[in-house]
Amino acid sequence: MISGELTVPPPGQSVVKIPQAFIEELQSTIEEDRVNFDKDDRDVHGRPWYSYHKIDAVPDVVVYPVSTEEVVAVVNLCRKYKVPIVPYGAATSLEGHTLTMKGGVSIDMTLMKKIKELHVEDMDVVVEAGMGWVELNEYLKPEGLFFPLDPGPGATVGGMCACRCSGSLAVRYGTMRDNVLSLKAVMANGDVVKTASRARKSAAGYDLTRLMIGSEGTLGIITEVTLRLQKIPEASTVAMCTFPSIKDAADVAIGIMHSGIQASRVELLDEVMIKGVNLANGKSYKEAPTLMFELIGTEAYAREQTEIVKKIAEQHNASDFIYSETPEEKVQLWKIRKEAFWAAQTLNSVAEIMTTDVCVPLSKLAQCISQAKIELDASPLTACIISHAGDGNFHTLIMFNPDDKAELLEAKRLSDMMVHTALDLGGTCTGEHGVGIGKIQYMEKELGPEALKVMGSIKSTLDPDNIMNPGKIIPPQFCY
Repeated sequence: MISGELTVPPPGQSVVKIPQAFIEELQSTIEEDRVNFDKDDRDVHGRPWYSYHKIDAVPDVVVYPVSTEEVVAVVNLCRKYKVPIVPYGAATSLEGHTLTMKGGVSIDMTLMKKIKELHVEDMDVVVEAGMGWVELNEYLKPEGLFFPLDPGPGATVGGMCACRCSGSLAVRYGTMRDNVLSLKAVMANGDVVKTASRARKSAAGYDLTRLMIGSEGTLGIITEVTLRLQKIPEASTVAMCTFPSIKDAADVAIGIMHSGIQASRVELLDEVMIKGVNLANGKSYKEAPTLMFELIGTEAYAREQTEIVKKIAEQHNASDFIYSETPEEKVQLWKIRKEAFWAAQTLNSVAEIMTTDVCVPLSKLAQCISQAKIELDASPLTACIISHAGDGNFHTLIMFNPDDKAELLEAKRLSDMMVHTALDLGGTCTGEHGVGIGKIQYMEKELGPEALKVMGSIKSTLDPDNIMNPGKIIPPQFCY
């Protein structure tokens, strides 16, 4: 249990007032300008802007390490004094992952952003956890390489590992678990664990790499990652088209995947989202369910595959085909898609956004997304849909006033409805955003008590004092 002098806790939580001896040792270990007790900085780290999840507790101190050795020193102090420690990257996560439920230390990894090794011939790179994926790809571009995971702009590699992220390119290249060869993590006992070699495949022992990916800082703090890279495609075709219904658009996404075409992106936006895109970007796209797709390969192959996709789309009443020909047009089109979250805000500039993240087997996508659309259209709240349709994952952005109890309850009702619909169809409560505190309530229905007991046993063994990001992922009845 977390010990120490208690301050006023948020509902249902115990918050530690960290001991003075801990503070003194911390200040003697880390340079003074990287140990921050400033209230504004603590508030920023305790109340991330991107997440609608809010608690009263904020970290007691924010620490900015610059090396794995410093992370070890901070973890050892936290273990000694039983002080909670929560990793913090770019804070682009949505499910309350970086909330300091019990106060303690927010360990901000953003100063650890070195590219330590680049192996062009092996097509891999070793980076520190604070490296941003956008900055990494700018560095790799002259080598003709890129890292294919593309979550929200600003995300860091460490956070991407911790949340097991994916993005629009996952339909072609897989998720974070498929693109990490090895990582280095500081465990709760202070040990630095290297989980694997740089080999492209290995059958040596337990897969510790994938144990850490998706662990959200509850088992250890990721400090270094070895990433698998890809060659930048020779050519690509980017296009969009509209449909009379969201089911038609979803059926085409399924048809593209069944055709065997190697699509690198298959994205779906409903008419409400398109309206937000138009408002935010000064565009005049037709406000109808829209499919955006990208096909890669040689120029001849991309053109050939585009014609096949067009035929599939036309069988489902597609119209208004728009093709992006130049590199600048392609970048602009995907930029619009990547910034959809902010574009949605133009639909209700004073609202907060509750984001859902269900994923279902591909054959169930049209059914699940159609059911969601009926409920969203009937709701008094403004809500839109964006989907990584090629792998059955979709998000709804529900706009609500957090100070209006009725609106908050309605937003939660819609979110809950979508999760249970997805689970009933053999899907998951989170395709890529992770569990944090927002999805804990669904874990038992999705995985069952036996799986959660195993997770609890792993957590209790590796972190017996429960200092590593306590209160996340595992429901409390299955842990400690």
